[in-house]
Amino acid sequence: MIPMTPREDPGAHDEELITGEAVALDVRSAGFMLRAAGALIDVAVSVIIALVLIFILLTVSATTGMDEAANQAFIISIIVFATIVVPAGVELLSHGRSLGKLAVGARIVRDDGGAIGFRHAFIRALVGFFEIYMTFGGGAALVGLLNARSKRIGDMLAGTYSQHERVPRTIEPVIGLPQPLTGWAAVADVGRMPDRLSRRIAQFLSQAPKLTPDSRFRLASELAREASAYVSPLPDVDPLMFLYGVAAVRRDRSYRALMLERQRLERLTPVLTSAPHGFPER
Repeated sequence: MIPMTPREDPGAHDEELITGEAVALDVRSAGFMLRAAGALIDVAVSVIIALVLIFILLTVSATTGMDEAANQAFIISIIVFATIVVPAGVELLSHGRSLGKLAVGARIVRDDGGAIGFRHAFIRALVGFFEIYMTFGGGAALVGLLNARSKRIGDMLAGTYSQHERVPRTIEPVIGLPQPLTGWAAVADVGRMPDRLSRRIAQFLSQAPKLTPDSRFRLASELAREASAYVSPLPDVDPLMFLYGVAAVRRDRSYRALMLERQRLERLTPVLTSAPHGFPER
């Protein structure tokens, strides 16, 4: 088998998570800047909710003559509602998402990768009131900068972290047939090559630019030697170009075969879907 190359960025936040079924998953925790941006949005939403409710309270108080003690009690209740109840309820009902987290493409999950429950959301919101609102974000920022997963104190106590879900889609480049092998491709016979060997060649070619020249040449020579037993005639080119040619020829012929099969099925569709001759339509 072709060895996998290590990740080029050892400082990335990619981690391996082992599920209960012993399946390894590649996950990525949200970075500090993403978490900070999402927290600012969530705090702004909570402040707006609190200000709107306080404005309504003061308006009602002015018209009904509510006393000062009742006003203070309602204001405290509004602050608790906007900074603790609302964040906890939103994260619980949205399974770890909020407006800020949706904006940055993150989601709060348990340390084992599962969805959070009421206990996790409540602990995060309750501790967040002290480390975010009471310290103006300083406590959460300091702890997040020192943690590998950018966890704040609420995450540590609740056993959660912010998982980054907005992963950019990777588009594998399609490499065409090398120009020196154009004539050879018209008469080459590569149909006897096993699919397993073909997949190994495709995997190697996708990783070849990341390998060192010595490793690339050594692996290309080994694969070319294995593939040469199933290819006829053999072109007079270097091993790497030979593998590119074999992969391109197999891909193009497989594509043409699939297109021909689709055309035949399309011609048969009216026969397969229509009723027998003389059978009444119902």
